[in-house]
Amino acid sequence: MGIPSFYRWLLDRYPRTVVDAIEEEPPDATKPNPNGKEFDNLYLDMNGIIHPCFHPEGLPPPKSYDDIFAAIFSYIDRVFSIVRPRKLLFLAIDGVAPRAKMNQQRSRRFRAAKDAEAASREMTFESEEEKAAYFEQCKKMDSNVITPGTEFMALLSSALRYYIHLRMNKDPGWRGVKVILSDANVPGEGEHKIMSYIRLQRNLPGYDVNTRHCLYGLDADLIMLALASHELHFFILREDVRGARSNDKHQHENMKKSKKMEVEGENLEGFISRQKFQFLSILILREYLHLDMTIQAKRKSSKKKSIFTQKKKKKKLKLERLIDDFVFMCLFVGNDFLPHIPSLEISEGAIDLLMMVYKKEFRKMGGYLTNSFKVNLKRVEHFVQVLASHECAIFRRRRQMQKERGLRHRRFSNKKNTRSSSNLISQNHRNLSSVETQTPINLSSVGTNAVVDEIKLGETKGWKERFYAEKFEAETKDVCEKIRRHAVSKYIEGICWVMHYYYEGVCSWQWFYPYHYAPFASDFSGVDELKIEFTLGKPFKPFDQLLSVLPAASAHALPLFYRKLMTDMSSPLSDFYPTDFELDMNGKHFSWQVMVDSVLIFCLMVLI
Repeated sequence: MGIPSFYRWLLDRYPRTVVDAIEEEPPDATKPNPNGKEFDNLYLDMNGIIHPCFHPEGLPPPKSYDDIFAAIFSYIDRVFSIVRPRKLLFLAIDGVAPRAKMNQQRSRRFRAAKDAEAASREMTFESEEEKAAYFEQCKKMDSNVITPGTEFMALLSSALRYYIHLRMNKDPGWRGVKVILSDANVPGEGEHKIMSYIRLQRNLPGYDVNTRHCLYGLDADLIMLALASHELHFFILREDVRGARSNDKHQHENMKKSKKMEVEGENLEGFISRQKFQFLSILILREYLHLDMTIQAKRKSSKKKSIFTQKKKKKKLKLERLIDDFVFMCLFVGNDFLPHIPSLEISEGAIDLLMMVYKKEFRKMGGYLTNSFKVNLKRVEHFVQVLASHECAIFRRRRQMQKERGLRHRRFSNKKNTRSSSNLISQNHRNLSSVETQTPINLSSVGTNAVVDEIKLGETKGWKERFYAEKFEAETKDVCEKIRRHAVSKYIEGICWVMHYYYEGVCSWQWFYPYHYAPFASDFSGVDELKIEFTLGKPFKPFDQLLSVLPAASAHALPLFYRKLMTDMSSPLSDFYPTDFELDMNGKHFSWQVMVDSVLIFCLMVLI
């Protein structure tokens, strides 16, 4: 997921970074690229291909693993024909993730299990045999099996090896192309295994700085990783999402569309062939950032013309530092390892605020916030404290917008109820599928905190205490202060961990942020006094990760002996697999933004 809404922000602010991919019919990878640029290396973040082929949006689910594998092969063919790499194809599947990623993985998988359970309750069956067959199919096609260590991932690796050998022997476009498959048995997230390979190549003698890279994937953090690589000729290939709507109403429309396509015989092959793609140029994005973030230097008279070249070199180095600081600042608005600062929402202009404060305070805070992956904590504290001066105003504006949105919703509901009364008779004769047009968020099946902000952030006295009491369960002021200091300390550790991860790779497999929520910007005091140290450790074992991130409903993905640890009530780990849990809207408006308030994974879970 990466950074929610970042790509849309980028399209709005820097529109020329993105161009539509041009394709020829029929495709011929042996010919020059019709997009006017030739690529040396193509890197595939395979999980971005596996998931839409396993549970395609707006289409009926595949009936077998073979259907999924065939769709994955077609997807790779499509991407290959667009990019047409001449030297390297790198396919990277997520292996065991660092501990810092596992809370998010657990949250997603518990939510997927809850959604599947809710869907099964709405099903009706004519016989017990039909019901048993349905649930058996649900187990087999459970998307939670897209996790290292499962049978599905082992079968996928074998299928991809067959596919690679077939293409290298039969397809002329693949001739001369080196192919690397890093499957789920290799630890690390797919995109970070790719970046590790690129860093390794850059450090080899004779590396060609003009190598042209193309990385396929949907996650916004791929853009950050590409910027952090400081490679000039780098492109991101991704699906065109400009016309998509990222809310649950869109999902309801897709459910109806799915039924229509099932009747009309639409399949995955048709879906893949209709998908449009875009190239995002990192070089153009770098130029945009240079214009947007450059700090105007004080004018000084030049005594010697001979130092012009030195000044030009310093200017280039300055751009790399600005880019590093931009990557660092964006960590505060979202990443896969830390919750975002409560006052910073991209949809509310958070990145624009970060950049404005950065340029205004650059000299006062003493210069750059980072030097590659190394973070200057004293300057960061100054920077965040200035951000904090905007905090109350942001919360008040957000609450006002929530009130206005609620008023509009009530007016719409009243009109809808009036129409419903007048059309009651005709409504009774409609097909039951009309249920799918209900409200965007329907979480009545589980305990859910209301969207309305009852804490009243930034408004009345004691709003911080109310926040920490509700979100961190701090019952007294002393406990609140202790938790606040600890959360700030761990959050700063997390920021440093992520920077190291982006620039150099994992610095600790065991480190993680121990809370569901981030502290406020105004809480970041005493930051420069913190001592940040990490112990590397080693990757978790695949079955240990499965125990850590899967709900009991997906126990079938584990070997029989391990399943009992999840499903047997006498198991010492049974408390870690709740069948019911809270979903915290935390001020959000769409269900995909919901926080799953399940038990955090602690080290006990992997010491089996």
